[in-house]
Amino acid sequence: MLSKTIQDALNNQIKIEAESSQIYLAMACWAEVKGLEGVAGFMYAQSDEEREHMLKLVKFVNERGGHAKVSALKEPDVTFESFKDMFELLLKHEMFVSQSINELVHITLQEKDYATHNFLQWYVSEQIEEEAVARNILDKINLIGDDKGGLYLFDRDIESLTVSTAAAPNLGGA
Repeated sequence: MLSKTIQDALNNQIKIEAESSQIYLAMACWAEVKGLEGVAGFMYAQSDEEREHMLKLVKFVNERGGHAKVSALKEPDVTFESFKDMFELLLKHEMFVSQSINELVHITLQEKDYATHNFLQWYVSEQIEEEAVARNILDKINLIGDDKGGLYLFDRDIESLTVSTAAAPNLGGA
């Protein structure tokens, strides 16, 4: 059974994950109308992934005897100065999500809710990966600079981008 404190904190995280999905969806739309089909595809996939994160939380809350809430969402930005600006905002948002997950983990320890604490470890690892991907993309964008050919190749290749992180299972695998 979830305490009210844990349930409220998880419902807040559900809202954050839903807003994350909307942010990525808005970015996908912007990129698509700018002719950045690869970036758009990447963002659509990220939007779907964030929705899956939200649903995982919803199901957990309900399965633990709580009641997951579907809340009104804050409207995301729908225009960006540049694709670099968009990815800088993406990194900033992922850092915010990481901070929120860390606070949620802290609350579970204060409440001595070890089942929820254990459940949230997946989100902790996922956020390490999300931030690493965003930083990797920004590194590539900085390498490209104003080179249109580089932008073309980046847009073509972004959908296949993978990043290995220290949080990944089987790192250095056997």
